Amino acid sequence: MDDHKQNVVLLFGGRSGEHEVSLNSAQSIYKAIDRNRYSVETIGINKQGQWFWGVLPEEIIKNGFPEINEGIQVTLVIDPTNPHFMTIDGRPLPNQGKFDLIFPVLHGPYGEDGTLQGLLEMANVPYVGSGVLGSSLGMDKDRMKAVFLEKNLPLARYVTLLRSEFLDGPELCLNKIEEKIGYPCFVKPANLGSSVGISKAHHREELMDALKTAAIFDRKIVVEETIIGQEIEVSVLGNDAPIASLPGEVLPAHEFYTYEAKYSNIGSSLLIPANLEDLVIKSLQSMAIEAFRAVEANGLGRVDFFVTPQNEIFLNEINTLPGFTEISMYPKLWEATGIPYSELIDRLIALGLERFQDRQNCKISRT
Repeated sequence: MDDHKQNVVLLFGGRSGEHEVSLNSAQSIYKAIDRNRYSVETIGINKQGQWFWGVLPEEIIKNGFPEINEGIQVTLVIDPTNPHFMTIDGRPLPNQGKFDLIFPVLHGPYGEDGTLQGLLEMANVPYVGSGVLGSSLGMDKDRMKAVFLEKNLPLARYVTLLRSEFLDGPELCLNKIEEKIGYPCFVKPANLGSSVGISKAHHREELMDALKTAAIFDRKIVVEETIIGQEIEVSVLGNDAPIASLPGEVLPAHEFYTYEAKYSNIGSSLLIPANLEDLVIKSLQSMAIEAFRAVEANGLGRVDFFVTPQNEIFLNEINTLPGFTEISMYPKLWEATGIPYSELIDRLIALGLERFQDRQNCKISRT
């Protein structure tokens, strides 16, 4: 390792349904990160949850992960006094597996939901992004909305159901949704992102199918009313003093911004900056920062809104580890606001180190 460079571990892949999104995000970061400032090591996590040292996202996209007996499988040593990676078979790693910071690019469960963050906290290592609380609140759409309501942020009407409720009494659930939400409505797994498992229901039969689909992915299902208006997204960057980007508008080719539209760049398009009045832009930026702080996010977050033709704003959700591909809204908004992609990576690394140092200043016992 070059003593003048920070050693960054790029962590990607994972067990979630957003595995492929993670590979694409990591590939973009790996290509753009400043090699004059950072030495970059890579660790890819396959869909079984096994960690492999030195695999490159571009190669995995093309050829898949190595077989278990062919790759260099590693694990994180949970020693707060000497955190490092070690190989399962005892082979040596560069710099004894030590590093300065982990840059997680893991979207969805087991990466964005606080579980990975808890592991990294136990090991006492610096990392990019939100901590356990911010990540878990940002992932769970039901609990996220509860926190937003506490802060008096404007939300569309919604209903939350447990999968067990739906399986035990589907007709009661359908009746409840029709009474409180009506049609059309959106049905979502509470703990997934990138539009995975999301459906739009226009009538009872579609609603039943949508609930069945969402129940495949999560034990908790959120049903939201449809807001007619512009789909607006704002990027947020920072820790205790976050800043907000210019807003962008999603112009979906279909009825909503599907998984395929987000990552294939087919049909749907992004309008940056969004065509909005100045007062609306300022309100969106202010509300995005409020939402970021409400869930106690850190580092980065993308906050999604609806703006009606009457300029009424509805907060939809926050993503604490948004897509970071070349066509993703988060970096494109910052580029339009004046922070290029490579500089954005620099800032996120600095914010991760800042947050780590802030935690080191806290005592955890009297002795």
